Amino acid sequence: MIRTATLDDIPRLLRLEETCFDSDRLSRRQFRYMLTKANAVVFVYEAGEALLGYVLILFSRGTSMARLYSIAVDPATRGRGVGRALVEAAEAESRERDCAYLRLEIRKDNTASLGLFRAMGYKQFGEFPDYYEDHMDAWRLEKSLAPHLAPELARVPYYEQTLDFTCGPAALMMAMKSLRPALPLDRKLELRLWREATTIYMTSGHGGCGPFGLALAAAHRGFVVEVYVSDEGVHLIDSVRSEEKKEVIRLVQEDMREELAQRGVPVHYATLSLEEMEQRFNAGGIPVVLISSYQIYEEKFPHWVVVTGFDEHFVYVNDPYVDYENDETLVDSINMPIHKRNFQRMARYGRAGLRAVLMLYRPAENARN
Repeated sequence: MIRTATLDDIPRLLRLEETCFDSDRLSRRQFRYMLTKANAVVFVYEAGEALLGYVLILFSRGTSMARLYSIAVDPATRGRGVGRALVEAAEAESRERDCAYLRLEIRKDNTASLGLFRAMGYKQFGEFPDYYEDHMDAWRLEKSLAPHLAPELARVPYYEQTLDFTCGPAALMMAMKSLRPALPLDRKLELRLWREATTIYMTSGHGGCGPFGLALAAAHRGFVVEVYVSDEGVHLIDSVRSEEKKEVIRLVQEDMREELAQRGVPVHYATLSLEEMEQRFNAGGIPVVLISSYQIYEEKFPHWVVVTGFDEHFVYVNDPYVDYENDETLVDSINMPIHKRNFQRMARYGRAGLRAVLMLYRPAENARN
């Protein structure tokens, strides 16, 4: 019988961890957290008094993606269909929550589990070198839970932001790399773009990047870029109280807007609809979009992502931020499916509901890096 785990199951779950794994075991504290606080579900497979296996699924806030975080089956019962039944239960729960994909990482030397997942339709889409405590690499696997969806995804390489305030440069780097494959992605470029594009003060710490600064950084490198902003006023100023800082932001934005005009970069004071964004994507453009991170991370800060594709129901994005504190990995931030209605809600920021999109296109010939 498969059922939802309770706190009373923790002692048996810990014994199963010790039986199945030599390293990377979940602790009592981790199981308690997963059962009481995390956006997660744990199913156990029970036969009489014996607990034969479990599966742990994590669900991403604001996105339509689930992650099979851990699965364990008592070695004495392997070959009896326990693992398959647990995976099927995880898939059913994920579909019930309107998830489009189920993803996981798995050791490269775990041939039995690899065989199971491949037989169940999981496809390899990447790898993690040196992922486990014993330095074993991991494969990334995923399965579409809505096989009728076949999104056209742009080849957008992934780059993780290395600082809290560099989501804009990281998102821009991914977009530029997809259009100019020879462009090297490294921290030096990330910080150079941040220096060029910083336009705003945060409430504390370093400043972030607004749409005009990022557009100029792309234009300086020869990319064709269009800017769409819904507000002609000063952007991203809601959290700034100091009048002196507000004046600095206003002057920097004004200077950037003048340079954009001199360079012939079109700035549209209008909202770019999802339909229009998808049309431009299909024509070869890569959208870099400002969102409010609240629906995904429950924190109110401006955040940049790059769109990698569309289908009938979802927008797919690469998010440069990886929420390690909530047990997420790079897998959770690559081609994240977000339902279109949710994306429309999160693609705005602040009291004014600022909407900002950069559309990048292939660079002009002989443009510098």
